[in-house]
Amino acid sequence: MPSGPRLLLENVCYHIVSRGNQKRKVFIEDEDFEYYLMKLRKYKRRYDFSLYGYCLMPNHPHLQGEIKEAKNLSCFMHDLIRSYTAYFNKKYEKVGYLWQGRFKSYVITKDQYVINCINYIEHNPVRAGIVTTASEYKYSSYRERALGILDRAPMLNNLSI
Repeated sequence: MPSGPRLLLENVCYHIVSRGNQKRKVFIEDEDFEYYLMKLRKYKRRYDFSLYGYCLMPNHPHLQGEIKEAKNLSCFMHDLIRSYTAYFNKKYEKVGYLWQGRFKSYVITKDQYVINCINYIEHNPVRAGIVTTASEYKYSSYRERALGILDRAPMLNNLSI
């Protein structure tokens, strides 16, 4: 059964998740995480995607952000996923699908939920038992956010995080 049309709205944040096919790892070595982040930076600039938080779990990435033109969300994710899949399949001599279906995108409309969602995303490795504190995990936005490197959601200007 085909999926219905994706909900695309202007001026909202999205929580985006792509799952590894059959819950398999999509990031195996440090180089894989770093390659994905390099591609994320590239397509973030190309599609004017403001990144507010992220966490790359071994079998799925989480992204939170806002795209200038909602119609470009699918293009942004398509290019990111396609380029990473090509890299992964070549490196590990695989063929076929790396991802389980299409990416999921959840609209975030409430200011406080933006903060709660970022915290949820960044604490995934703690809940999974990979690390004991979010600051220990190299492949999340936790340390970058603490240092002020990430984009700041305009709706957060009056909230403390």
